Amino acid sequence: MINVDKAALIWCPCPDPDIARELAETLLSEKLTACANIIPQITSVFEWNGKANTEAEAVLVLKTRGGLLDQATLRLGECHPYDTPAIVGWVCDTAHPATLGWLGGVLDDS
Repeated sequence: MINVDKAALIWCPCPDPDIARELAETLLSEKLTACANIIPQITSVFEWNGKANTEAEAVLVLKTRGGLLDQATLRLGECHPYDTPAIVGWVCDTAHPATLGWLGGVLDDS
């Protein structure tokens, strides 16, 4: 069972920083996340359709609450341009009390 009072993070590679920003703005406006960090360039090495690939991507990291993790992850998948986006999320074992207070003040996951 997810601890709804804990902080949670979502990691999501995107085709480019502009798309990452669009996705972040959607989840922010829907109050599914309180903050997004965009890492503008990473190199992803992965297997797809039986072949090794290397692509430049941007990474979207979202900060949310445990109680919104499933909903935010599903919504991100609905909006993402990839057919099979690599979206993973997890509840954080610990977070600074100020961070938890801020998340609770921004997001209502009741």
